[in-house]
Amino acid sequence: MEINIQKRVLEKNETEADKNRAFFKNNKVFVLNMMSSPGSGKTETLCKTLGKLMPEIRVGVIVGDVCTTNDADRLEVTGAKVTQINTDQFGGDCHLAAPLIDASARQLGCDDLDLLIVENIGNLVCPAEFDIGEDARAVVLSVTEGEDKPLKYPLMFQVADAAILNKIDLLPYLDFDAPLAVENMKKVHPGIPVFEISAKTEEGFDPWLEWLRTKVKEKLGIVTK
Repeated sequence: MEINIQKRVLEKNETEADKNRAFFKNNKVFVLNMMSSPGSGKTETLCKTLGKLMPEIRVGVIVGDVCTTNDADRLEVTGAKVTQINTDQFGGDCHLAAPLIDASARQLGCDDLDLLIVENIGNLVCPAEFDIGEDARAVVLSVTEGEDKPLKYPLMFQVADAAILNKIDLLPYLDFDAPLAVENMKKVHPGIPVFEISAKTEEGFDPWLEWLRTKVKEKLGIVTK
């Protein structure tokens, strides 16, 4: 019975995700679903990313958390359009589902955006299972989490279109094997691009930004060489 209920939930979510896809396509906005565990530095990565992309690219952000508007408040300072989803009113869900994205995207307004980033709730399991109608998914792993995370939570890395290894400025102080972490990501998802960055020092940001710019331009129909 539990399996059947879960199947119905995912099927309903998929229907809503398809509606979201059509909405985003009509508005010509590229949608990126950013996922990670709590404490990976995802919000700081986004703050620095937005600071480097705008105003060249018009960006909006939907922030998901169980409680508080802390991350949304930080991102709003960048000048991006930001809206918050708190799931405590729905029982504290550990992921964002397609219907919530639909309501928030319409509230935010996408007709004046080139890029919509969904900062999903910090969790390496549930968000990977729910399609929200996005164009691409990125997962952030930090060097404080362990090289084996891609092997322990393979679905998250399998469904991602890009991965970020964050906090590389801490490598001299940690017993962390960065090449092994990257190897493990590629073991579960061969060919996935992995961007090694420091959100604090901004080291390594250029390849990540170029990947994102290219994706946005492709959605807008801009030919890149």
